[in-house]
Amino acid sequence: MSAPLKDTRCLGLIGGLGPAATVYYYRALIAAIERQSRAPRLLIAHADINRVYQYVNGKDYDGLARYLAGLIAQMEAGGAEFTAIVAATPHICAPQLSRRSTLPLIDMMTEVDKALRARQLTRVALLGTRFTIETRMFGRLGDIEVVMPKPDEIDRIHTIYLQVVGGNGTAEHVAELRKLAKTFVTRDGAQAVLVAGTDLSPLLKADDGDVLLIDCADIHIDAIAQRMVG
Repeated sequence: MSAPLKDTRCLGLIGGLGPAATVYYYRALIAAIERQSRAPRLLIAHADINRVYQYVNGKDYDGLARYLAGLIAQMEAGGAEFTAIVAATPHICAPQLSRRSTLPLIDMMTEVDKALRARQLTRVALLGTRFTIETRMFGRLGDIEVVMPKPDEIDRIHTIYLQVVGGNGTAEHVAELRKLAKTFVTRDGAQAVLVAGTDLSPLLKADDGDVLLIDCADIHIDAIAQRMVG
């Protein structure tokens, strides 16, 4: 009989944003940890997506940070040693959350910024929620230029994203997003298009011809897995 696997450090994962994004992170983290012959330890707190969007729509980032910090404290009580969030949009309050959280936060924006600089990319476009696009990923990419789509394009991307979160995404939606991504490259000069909404990650895996798609969730998951075994 083989010896038991060594446990990882315990992750406290904020999920529910939406459930499909949580499942995506869970499965990817388990696979990454098991490839290293380790036994993953993690807790998941379900954040109310409607409550999160109320805070975001109202630009109450302190309120959002307080809400998420409460979930983190509950996971710390259960043994979590650090924390992460499964969606891009709640990272809009990452600076406030880092000050309130009782656990270290593995910040998606920090990891994405490092990955883009490692690739020497200077101009990118985004596919995600309205908040992520209009704030140019919350202004967290420093001097990396972020293409701003036309208002009707932002509306359409946001609408499709909500359809996908609600479980109503279609092949036509995916084709439309890929067409928009190509437009951002050919019309606007983006070197890459970031998939900056975790619910879109399973749908937009393969690069499309000349369009380099970079999945922010995958970058984040890799960083989390390294922290878990590190």
